[in-house]
Amino acid sequence: MIQQYDTPWDALYDDDPTRAESLKIKSELMIMVERFIKEKGITQKEAAKLLGVSQPRISDLVRGKIDRFTIDMLINMLSRVGIMVDITVKKAA
Repeated sequence: MIQQYDTPWDALYDDDPTRAESLKIKSELMIMVERFIKEKGITQKEAAKLLGVSQPRISDLVRGKIDRFTIDMLINMLSRVGIMVDITVKKAA
């Protein structure tokens, strides 16, 4: 029988749903930061200054190094450029 998952994170961390959920949130926030950078057409150095981090941190972000970021760090980066995060909390299925 084939096991189906809602996201890749669920498949990778089938035994640790809290880790899977954290990674889902981080990846969504990282995508938002990267989208901001692309839409503005700015360099990593310019993005770092606007987002309040170093250029190597932006490099980590665009390379997908998810474990180097916390959820609150990503929310703070987005907030610095006027992007507000709205959180929805619901019970698991």
